[in-house]
Amino acid sequence: MKKMLVCDIEITIIKRDIKDMFIRVVPPGGEVQVTVPRSASPDAIRMFVILKLPWIKNQRQKQNFNKQPCQTQIQYETGESHYLWGKRYILDVNYSKIYNEVKISGEKLILNLRQKSTSEQKKRILKEWYREQLKQKVPEVLEKCENTVGIKCNKCQIRDMKTKWGNCNLEKKVIWLNLQLVKKAPECLDYVITHELVHLLERKHNDIFMEYMDKFLPNWRIAKDILHSQEPDYIDAIIR
Repeated sequence: MKKMLVCDIEITIIKRDIKDMFIRVVPPGGEVQVTVPRSASPDAIRMFVILKLPWIKNQRQKQNFNKQPCQTQIQYETGESHYLWGKRYILDVNYSKIYNEVKISGEKLILNLRQKSTSEQKKRILKEWYREQLKQKVPEVLEKCENTVGIKCNKCQIRDMKTKWGNCNLEKKVIWLNLQLVKKAPECLDYVITHELVHLLERKHNDIFMEYMDKFLPNWRIAKDILHSQEPDYIDAIIR
């Protein structure tokens, strides 16, 4: 049996000589098993699980499965979970006399920094690294979404926001993206940018807006579900 990680939920994949896919949440630990045809592709399996995420979470709650609570405060110490593009990494803090550095190595997010660095200094270093990761990704995704929607914004900037994933100044055509998007699955960035660009065509969330979204990003509802189904990252959780 193979494993797959979908929105931070480990999925056990069982392949059999069947035509349809089936999913079950197994007590007592809440293991999620998906039984699929032998010919099912990883993408098809992933899409099937994403569509079933609300049901999975509901089943786990009904059966009172143990769930790891989100930490309410980050200490920036070795062993903590941190996220990049929807994937969880274990923080590994190392002290160096040379320079501050953040890098990915396997399943670890390595933070090299000087001795006696405080939690605030660690937070600042990691935050700036996250900002750089998002800044590198945005131009490519923005250009793709602008070409699809057929409209360009004058500026796209990143900021910390507590209640929104994105925002748009219609008069100035400026889009703001929440820094926390760098911790979510890549398709979430496509969704938020497309959403804000569509606001340049239609201000309100009405039927016209929905028609635009369906036209420019047919799978936007799935991306939205992914965005809101992933576990909040400590105190950086968005108010929904």
